[in-house]
Amino acid sequence: MMPRLSMNTTFLEACKGRRTSHVPVWFMRQAGRYLPEYQRVRSPYSFLELCKRPDLCVEVSLQPVDILHVDAAILFSDILIPMEAMGLELEFSEGKGPVFPNPVRDYRAAAALRIPDPEEDMPFVLETIRLLREALAVPLIGFSGAPFTLATYIIEGGSSRNFLHTKKMMYQEPALFQEILRKISDCTVRYLAAQVRAGAQVLQLFDTWAGALAPPDYTAFALPWVRAVLAGLRQQTDVPLIYFANNGATLLPETSRLDADVLGIDWRTPLEMAINAVNQAENPKAVQGNLDPLALFLPEKQLAERVTALLDAGQQAKGYIFNLGHGIIPETDPAQVKRVVDIVHSYQGTQP
Repeated sequence: MMPRLSMNTTFLEACKGRRTSHVPVWFMRQAGRYLPEYQRVRSPYSFLELCKRPDLCVEVSLQPVDILHVDAAILFSDILIPMEAMGLELEFSEGKGPVFPNPVRDYRAAAALRIPDPEEDMPFVLETIRLLREALAVPLIGFSGAPFTLATYIIEGGSSRNFLHTKKMMYQEPALFQEILRKISDCTVRYLAAQVRAGAQVLQLFDTWAGALAPPDYTAFALPWVRAVLAGLRQQTDVPLIYFANNGATLLPETSRLDADVLGIDWRTPLEMAINAVNQAENPKAVQGNLDPLALFLPEKQLAERVTALLDAGQQAKGYIFNLGHGIIPETDPAQVKRVVDIVHSYQGTQP
C-alpha cells in the first residue's frame, strides 16, 4: 500500500477551534451499505467477520475518502466490539441488529465482565488503525460507544425502544448499574488510549441512546461516566475529543460544559441554538453537525439551501465541522452525499 502525500489537516484545525481554509466535512457511517463499493467487499462475509479483517476494514475505510473526498476518515469497526472482548457473546442478525444472548442483569453477570487488553483482545482494530495511517492523507478518527449507550445493549440484550431493563436497573438497583458502567468506562479508556497509540488522531465518543434519558437521569447516571472517560483520556493523550449525544437537545446545558474539544449535534436541535449554548460555556468548543440524514433525499436546490444555511450558522462557532446529525442510511444515493461535500468545500465563508 503506497503512502499518500500532503496531509489535509483542516479537520484537525477545526477541532482545535482554529481558522481553516475551508469548512471540513465528514459523515457518520460514511463507510457503509449505501456505497456499492462497500457492498462488494462486504457480501462474502458476516459483519463481525468483516470487522475482524484489518485488510478489508482498511479498504472500506478508504472508500469514502477516495470517492467523496471528505476531510477525515473514521475507523471501520463497531461500538460493540469491546463488549465482546469483555467476555460477552455477540451476534449480528439481519433485521434485528446486534444481539447479546446472555444479557447482563445481575451481580454475577456483572462480576464476570473482564477489562480486556486491547492489544491482546482486539488486535485487529489496532492493526487496522496502523495500516490506515500509512495510507491516509486526511486525519483518522478512532471511536467508541459512550458508557451508557454500551450498557443499554448488554443489559437489554440488544437494541430497545423503551430501555425497560436498563431503566429498571437504574432505578431499582443503582449500585449494580453503576458497577456495570464503571467496568465499561475502564474498558473504554483503555481501548481509546490504545487506538491513539496505534495512530488515531481524533477520538469520538458515540452516546447513541443518551437522548432516551430525562435530563436528571442523564446527569445522575450517564454524565459522570462520560466525564470519567474524557478525564481518563486527557491523562494519556492530547488528541482532540468529540462527544456526540444523539437526540441530546435537552442535555445541552450539561454536555456543553464537558471537557471535550468538539460537541456533535443531532438534527433535532437548531444549530444556532446549540452553538449559542456551547458559546456560553466557560470554555467554548467546536461544533459538529447537523444535517438530517434524510435531507440527503431533498431535490438538489433545496439540499443546497439546507446545507448552506448550516454553513452560515456554523460561522458563529469557535470551530465548525460539517456532518450529519446521525449516520447515513443505506438507501442514500452516493451522488447526493458527494454533492454535499462539493457544496461544503465550495462555500466561501471561513472559520472565525
